[in-house]
Amino acid sequence: MADTSGTQLRVGRLLKAHGLKGAIKIELYTDDPDRRFVPGAEFSLQVPGDSPWHGKSLKLRELRWYNGHAVGFFEGVDDRTEAEGLAKAILWVSHVEEEAQEDDAWYDHQLIGLAVIRDGERVGEVSHVEHFPAQDLLIVKTGSGEVMVPFVAAIVPEVDLAAGTVTVTPPPGLFEELPEAEPAVETAPAVTPVETAETDAAAPAEADRDE
Repeated sequence: MADTSGTQLRVGRLLKAHGLKGAIKIELYTDDPDRRFVPGAEFSLQVPGDSPWHGKSLKLRELRWYNGHAVGFFEGVDDRTEAEGLAKAILWVSHVEEEAQEDDAWYDHQLIGLAVIRDGERVGEVSHVEHFPAQDLLIVKTGSGEVMVPFVAAIVPEVDLAAGTVTVTPPPGLFEELPEAEPAVETAPAVTPVETAETDAAAPAEADRDE
């Protein structure tokens, strides 16, 4: 896995092979692909530990666009089989402090330690960040343990580095256990007036027989 301790920035994910010559479709995680994906750009790879690409990097030869999708050609990836072996790999680039930060993009070291605020109250702090192909997760340390918070705008609407806070609007049950629904109480069926009348009429007859 790439070093993501604050010197790396996640910029894309390789999706699947495109054609027969080693090209790979790319899901971009950057608002500035013209700056990040230039010929010669080098990317660290986040891949499973048993992948032959583990610990290696990729150098971009060319980025093209097909039907609105980014497609990359990389050095050393020359056929479809090699490209398929890179599917789902996440691309990281070295971060230079002087670079302008992209909108809605933060580095792990900026997020770790931020107070997590819910409804105006502090509920914990960010202990670390987990990166997955589908989305990132903020791991929040609370008084009752760790909570995994999807790092998406609907749940994390605001990150305020100056204030040192992350505002969350989680769905019910993410930070607390929901109360169990009470079981329905069964009630005996009501006795209808007809049944009552029949019972009352039968009572004198029984009494007469006893006599």
